[in-house]
Order: sequence, then structure tokens, then C-alpha cells
Amino acid sequence: MPRYRDLTHTARPSDAPRVFEPKNPIRTTDPGALQMLKMVEEQKIETVFDRAVAQHPQCAFGYKGICCRICMAGPCRVKTEEGPGSRGLCGASAYTIVSRNIVRLIAGGAASHSEHARHVLHTAHAMLEGHAPDYKIESPAKLQKLAQDLGIATLDRADADILRDVVEVGYADFGRYQDRPLAFLDSFLTEGRRKKFLATNIMPTAIDKSVTELIAQTAMGVDSDPVNIIFGGLKCSLADLGGEYIGTKLSDVMFGIPQPIVSEANLGVINEKMVNIAAHGHNPVLSEMIVAAARAMKDDAIAAGAEGVNVVGICCTGNELLMREGVYMATSSASQELAILTGALDAMVVDIQCIYPAVQTLAECYHTKVITTEAIMKIPNAQHIAFNTATALEDAKKVIGIAIKAFKNRDPKKVNIPSEKHSIVAGFSVEALMEIFSKVNPDRPISVLTDAILSGQLKGVVLMAGCNNLRRPQDEGHVAVLKELVKNDVFVVSTGCSSGAYAKFGLMSPLAVEEYAGEGLKSFFKMLEAANPQLATGLPLVFHCGSCVDNSRGMDLAIAMANELGVDTPKVPFAASAPEAMHEKAVAIGSWCVTMGLPCHVGSMPPVEGSDLVYGVTTQIAHDVFGGNFILEMDPVIGARKILDALEYRSWKLNVHRKAAEKFETSLAQGW
Repeated sequence: MPRYRDLTHTARPSDAPRVFEPKNPIRTTDPGALQMLKMVEEQKIETVFDRAVAQHPQCAFGYKGICCRICMAGPCRVKTEEGPGSRGLCGASAYTIVSRNIVRLIAGGAASHSEHARHVLHTAHAMLEGHAPDYKIESPAKLQKLAQDLGIATLDRADADILRDVVEVGYADFGRYQDRPLAFLDSFLTEGRRKKFLATNIMPTAIDKSVTELIAQTAMGVDSDPVNIIFGGLKCSLADLGGEYIGTKLSDVMFGIPQPIVSEANLGVINEKMVNIAAHGHNPVLSEMIVAAARAMKDDAIAAGAEGVNVVGICCTGNELLMREGVYMATSSASQELAILTGALDAMVVDIQCIYPAVQTLAECYHTKVITTEAIMKIPNAQHIAFNTATALEDAKKVIGIAIKAFKNRDPKKVNIPSEKHSIVAGFSVEALMEIFSKVNPDRPISVLTDAILSGQLKGVVLMAGCNNLRRPQDEGHVAVLKELVKNDVFVVSTGCSSGAYAKFGLMSPLAVEEYAGEGLKSFFKMLEAANPQLATGLPLVFHCGSCVDNSRGMDLAIAMANELGVDTPKVPFAASAPEAMHEKAVAIGSWCVTMGLPCHVGSMPPVEGSDLVYGVTTQIAHDVFGGNFILEMDPVIGARKILDALEYRSWKLNVHRKAAEKFETSLAQGW
């Protein structure tokens, strides 16, 4: 059972409303978005904020997870506590229906992340075969380290030969038939996690198998045991983590390891004097080429009357480009439509995931061209350019050409760009963090972080992640949780739309440290800055680690801390938080966080309350089996305090056992 110092904190959430002011159309706190909405107020333009209001009240059966639509005899709803209405037509009880529904979300999330990884893998393979001439190995050092972790020989071998073997292992991880662990997952696990996953029979062997097996397991007339179904879901979540590792590590090999970089964020980065192109989605294979093409075609833009081409990022493609290329971050998921409403966005090029079909509807009211690029992602009436790795730069130049042509049709009367934008420092891969720490302790860089926690200077580490969910105003949860954590001396790293929130609010800035950080966190940053004079900008309040697939970087950091402390990950003062979780990917990420032994706060209620058994497994029993648990709490401040309780408990136990080991000159106990 998870324990909290504050006895008012339990496994049940507070009385905070599940949906904040459901009929209030002002469902954002982003100052740039608010400016934009004010500008277009009289135009009566429909956005996601209006549709969020129109959807309420939502179906209570679906909200609780007790509506089953897996076969066509239904939908079946659990309407009573006993009698025929307490089960579906087939006799499935509430716990079966709820567990099936939630693990199918995990399967969807794993499929999404893995499709991202598969595309990166295919591009690496095509490059090796000579069919992707516009790509190259940008980080041989990352390739060497990755190969060594996977047990691939590197001595006296060419980079291309090493990468070929890495790619083959990646392909095997997607479709392996032998009973062997997923290699990219197994390569980084602590021994404690490896034993736990084998003992509980949830170590995945292949990504595609894990997804299809889970869909088959939850089909009508198959598994009805909620615990067995949940374990199947946890297995699939670990496959999701394996897919994230493939995507992140191969992206670093091909596009470079992110290093600290200065940029700007919020809608004010859209430039009235330039051709503006938004890169939106999740795939760096395409977006990196868009940036290269934009730089190559500056003269074409000038000839059309612009000052150049301005590529801005939206959602996780924005995060990918921000951390490697310094591309401005325009906005995050929930306010993607508002970039079009500026009237100055000439093209929005999209790939996969989190892209609203509504962007095309809005674009038809402006000169903006929406361009889809993936075979599995098309929008009616949008222009489609099939992106091919063999002709990558050429395809990207076509996109830039469409945007330049659209620029000529821009209506100056419709241009309304908010003034809101902030300077940010982003691009903190784990390697970049270790380089910063190494200036303090070159032999054991990670000990700089763990020693600060053991001494009480820091309370722990939290990975902030997740989407936007308009059950609460956009970004409110992300910002409130962060402020509560940093004032209590928590070291925070972030990914995905959580990073987008902090960038837009100016919280990824050294200036924010002085305003919001506690004294322990401030002193920790000052120590690091003193040892790193090359960081002319200083360190930001929160460290940007990339896109949602890059949550694997957070796990890398947690495992490095575990290895340094000599414990398994459930004993490390490390937690995760998704204050506005929405996508299936967020469910998959949260599930592997719990399975890896981390407390995981979720600020939007998942559909699990229809079964006390399933709710209890996720919030309590999971802690006894895997060491991690979900903290389901809609009030962001209370959620943050529960996270702090979890970190404090771990730090206290860790220090007690370390002192006992020192006193009695024994090895560190592992049984607590």
C-alpha cells in the first residue's frame, strides 16, 4: 500500500470537480491562446474549446468504464449492483468490462508510439541500403553506446555495419517469434525489474505481438479475469516502453543528441513578415527535412516578398525540432487550431498523432494549406504529399513551395498575431544532463543528483508528461503541479505537451528559477552553474527532455539513479505526473511507469471507477506487486502534495537503510 505523511491523502481523489466548470468556454490559461481568442471573439469561430463545452454532460457509463462496445450485441452498460443489469449480455461483470476497456487504451498507446519508432527504424534501414540519401549518422558515439548495450560488437567496425546490426535487433523486437525478451527493453533494465517481470510473466518478447495478443485477449468470449487482463495490459505497456526506446535512441543516432539550446515559445513566434510553416505531429523523420528545405529555400521566399521561411513547431514534432534545431515552439495540442486563426500561418504540415481533423475546417476560412504526409493519416479536403525517405528533401521542398505560394494569397486584414512569446532554454537529453553533472563529479556524474537528494537539498525527481485535457482549462494542471513541486525543491524534467506548457509560460527560463524555485533547488542550480561557466544562459526551472516518445529519457534517468544508489527503481525518489492526460499513449506511459516502480500522478480520471476491484489494483495493489501506483487526483495542488509525500517516504526509507548499512558495515538491504 502507498503511504502518505498527510493522513488526509488516500487512494481516493479529493472532492475537486472531475470537470472544471463544464459550460465555461474559456478553457485555456495559455496567455497567447487567450489573446488569440479575444482577437477573434466577434467572428464566432468554432474551436476545440467550444466543442468541449458542447460535449457536456458526458455519458456516465463511458466515464466510469462500464460501457462495453467490443461486440455488436451491445453496447452493454452495467446499470445495477445485482441482477441481470449488473452484467453485459455475455455475463461480463463490471470488473471485466472496466479492465478490458482500460487495457485496450494501453494497446492503442503502444501501437501509436511503436508506429513512430517503426518509421525511424525503416528510415535507418533505407539509409543503410542506399535508399535514403538525405539522411546520415549524426551521432556515432550514441550508436556505439547503443550497440554495446544491445550486446553488439563495435571494435574495429564501421558505423554503418554497427547500425545494420542495431536495425536488425530493432526489427526483431517488432516481430520476434522466439521466447526471448524484447532486446531494447531488456538492455537497460535493472536486475530487480528483470526478475520481477519474468516472475510475473509480463516480460514482452515482441511489440506487435504484445499489441495483437492484448486485443485478442480482450475480445468477446476470451479473458474475463480482471487481474489477468491487467497483467496483459502491463506487458503491453512494457512493449510500449521498448518502442519508445527504439524511437528515441535511433532518432539520436540519426539526428543528433540534443544539447542545451536557446529558443522562443508561444504564438507570438509566428512572424508576419515571413512564410510561416507549422510542423505538427510526432515524426522527426519528416520534420527534420522540412527544416533543411526551409533553410535551402530562403531565396525563394524572399522572391515572393517574404523575409524568409519561419518553421514553427506544434505538439511533439515541435518538441523534436526545438531540442535539436532550436525551432520556435508555437503552441501545444489543445490550441493547435489557434495557429491558423492568426491568419499568418501559410501551411501546416502534419504527420501522425494528436492532429485535430478540425484544422482543415478552419484552414478553409483562411489561405492556410494543410498538408498530410502519411498513408495512415489523411484529412478530407487537405492536400496530401506522400512522404518518401528516398526523396525526402525533394518532398520537403514541395511542401515549402506550397507554403510560399500560399503566402502570396495571405489576406493582411485577417492577420492577428498575439504578442505573447518567451525565451526558453531547452534540449536536455540525459547525456546533456550528465555532462553538466560531470563538471562537479567527473567520475560519477549522477551522484551529483542523488547526493543532493540524500542530503535533503532536493526532495527528489519528477518527470512531467502528458497531454492537454479540457476537463480543466488548458495548461492549468501542468503549471500548478510544477510550481508546487519546484517550491518544495524537486528537480523536474518534462516531455510532450507538458513541456509545451512550460515553454509557453516562460517557465523553461533561468529567470523562472529565482521566482518559483525553493532555496534547496536554487542552491543546487547555482552549484551547477558555477561548475558550468560555458552555459552562458544559466539553467532553466524545468528541463526539457523532448517529445512524448522521449519519456524513455526519464526512465534512463531513474535507472541511472537506481544503479548509483544500489537499489531497484521502486526505491528511488522519482515520480511521474500527467496532470492533463488524454491520449491512449498517456495510458500506456503511465502504466509502464507504475510497472517500473514509480508513483504516477494522473490529473484526469481514467475510466476505472466503474469497478472498485480495478480501481484498487491501479491505486493500491500495484504498489505491493511492482512498487509503483497511480495517484488519481484532479486538484493539481493536492496531486503535487501527494507526489511530495511519495518522494519524502522513499527518501526517508532510503536514508534509514543506508545509515544502517554504514553502521553495521553491511551491504544495503533490499527487502523494504
